[in-house]
Amino acid sequence: MSVWLCIMTLLSAMYIQIILYSRFSMKCCFCSFASASVQRLLRHHRARHVHINPKLIRKIRLTKAPESLDELYNELRQKLELVGEFSIQYEDPDFGSALCNLVDIMDLPSEKAVLHILWSNEDISSPLQASTPTRPSSISSLDTASIGSPDSSHSLSSVIRAHRRSISQWPTPFPIPMFSYDVELILRKGNETFEKMGMTLPVTRDVKIEILEKLAQEIFAVKAYPEKHEYESVAAELVKKHPCLKEPGGGTGYAGWTTSIKFKIGNYRSKLRQAGCNEVSVNRRTRRDGEEDHGLWFTLKKPKRGEVNHVPDHPESYTEEDLEDLRSLLVEAMTKKNKDMEFIRDKMDITFSLRRKEVVEVEPMVTDVLERWPGLFLEEQARHIFHGICKEFTRVTTKDLLGTFRAALHMFTPRLLKLYRARKGAFSRDMEKLLEELDEQVTSDIALHRRQAALEGLPIFLRENADKFYRTCLATDPEDRWTKGVQMGVLIVLEDDTQHTVIDNVLVLEEIVVLRDVPDFPTALAYVFGLLYALNMEFPKELKYTFETIQHIFMEMSTDCSQRVRSFKMKLLSQ
Repeated sequence: MSVWLCIMTLLSAMYIQIILYSRFSMKCCFCSFASASVQRLLRHHRARHVHINPKLIRKIRLTKAPESLDELYNELRQKLELVGEFSIQYEDPDFGSALCNLVDIMDLPSEKAVLHILWSNEDISSPLQASTPTRPSSISSLDTASIGSPDSSHSLSSVIRAHRRSISQWPTPFPIPMFSYDVELILRKGNETFEKMGMTLPVTRDVKIEILEKLAQEIFAVKAYPEKHEYESVAAELVKKHPCLKEPGGGTGYAGWTTSIKFKIGNYRSKLRQAGCNEVSVNRRTRRDGEEDHGLWFTLKKPKRGEVNHVPDHPESYTEEDLEDLRSLLVEAMTKKNKDMEFIRDKMDITFSLRRKEVVEVEPMVTDVLERWPGLFLEEQARHIFHGICKEFTRVTTKDLLGTFRAALHMFTPRLLKLYRARKGAFSRDMEKLLEELDEQVTSDIALHRRQAALEGLPIFLRENADKFYRTCLATDPEDRWTKGVQMGVLIVLEDDTQHTVIDNVLVLEEIVVLRDVPDFPTALAYVFGLLYALNMEFPKELKYTFETIQHIFMEMSTDCSQRVRSFKMKLLSQ
């Protein structure tokens, strides 16, 4: 009887609250208490449908009602494996399910609430960040959450970034992961015995398999195809952390572990290839046309120049057909006079995996890339920056193309010019002519002229021929005359023959003009370097060491380099 009396009291309180709130916009303390009690009863065991995007809907259950937004955020992050900062909006049924910023608990409907999660974008400042508190004090019931749909130009799901690496350099020292509890216990006892008696641990097959599998996963998360010295660094750190694993006899004590890790990574790549991992699937063996009976052949397509995200997997819930549809929308968006820059940037980021797979596996001609991916050559008119190339370079290498290049050039220009003057007698007349023009040049931008001279002197110092790469032409010359026979190069367009006034810098690939209106020569060279990575093209043979210098010294993208570049670096740093 008392239970029924309580229920009737609560229902009566709800009715009184509705009348007061709807007619007089008032609410008494008892009504608030009763309403909150009923809400807790209604939502305690409710299932939640979470819309990751229109093609992926997950069902989650909350064991208890969140008492604050902090608790709700933590629940969403834990159950949905969300990474990064986000804000919440809800659909207001009083205004036709229009989206409203979640500011107060009382703003939420008492029965059901459809929440939208908006991710904070690194390049686009969301109005939510300025106007919406990130953690209001409390929250009502939750029924559905919609998270970062592909159609939202202001958000990017964290699952897209989850399939990309963020570490550009091999970690030193390499972090040895924690193994399973039983293996960690065995290793701890073995380390204690080694410290007391100097006896190494007899490693069983199960323990070795566990160690190698965990190491393979950690290594692949950093790099799919490590170098020999990188395998050795992992083995050295393993023995350093667990000295009981040191191999008896002379030598390093970890040579056997190095070999085992190398073979284990090969087996791990085979498993990932069977599972459909793009980065290793591009290296599947194919048959040469007309040579079915002569065996299989293939070219290993692995990152060779410091690429971090060489061929990433597609974002979760996006098939190749979905990404192809987005590519078509991108092509259409690029034809509009007033381009939606935010839409283009967002969709270029989502379709990155499809684009890299095409570029690396198919190796299309530049004309095909221009046709299928015009957003890659997108120019930001206000600042004359080719945003598409810069962003693509960052996706591939995690480096800032223009920022890193310009900072390095600013730092090395005095040293380069000093080195050129000190060694000019060892080179041909070209170096002396370059320095004479630098001294005699009358210009309003001395700093830019010095930087250009520093870059033009690189191939001379490295004993390479840049005549086919750096070219000059007149603005009155027909375009086909500019580009004929130019596989890769920078064309400096002059106004006339007499004053040598530069009016444009043009980039040419495969006899096609890909970029115009580049502000200056150093920026043009940076864009060429970025395009080589974006299109997965080899360095030009005639300037192999020049671009290797930019890669190794300017951009700091690799530890390995040729002997010629290593010698040049030592001379440069000694100035």
